[in-house]
Amino acid sequence: MILLDTSTLLFWTLDRAKLSIAAAAAMGDADRILILSIAFWEIGVKAQKGKLLLPGPLHEFVSRVKRVDRVEIVAMDENIWVEAATLNWVHRDPADRALVATATLLECPIVTSDLAIREYFARAIW
Repeated sequence: MILLDTSTLLFWTLDRAKLSIAAAAAMGDADRILILSIAFWEIGVKAQKGKLLLPGPLHEFVSRVKRVDRVEIVAMDENIWVEAATLNWVHRDPADRALVATATLLECPIVTSDLAIREYFARAIW
């Protein structure tokens, strides 16, 4: 079981050449690929701001991702938010904090290119 951050999800679905060898291997080997629900909000915001071009409407992108074998969307509940709020980490991005909190609670690695996450979270893969 692994958890993808938003950029890894985008690389995996839109441009696999951007995945590192270790990230691609971890994703290929995983029995479950988890995606935090906030990733779709982040993608939608980037698309609305013109920083990301999706191949179609956001809801179609989400539907395609949900149909991929082994993919599970993780809804964010109070346990994730409490864990995120109590992390001993100065990073302020709520999505990144929720990602680390989720991986901590589920005891799984995060596949991420984000250096700040990789420096803080020992089980990060890239």
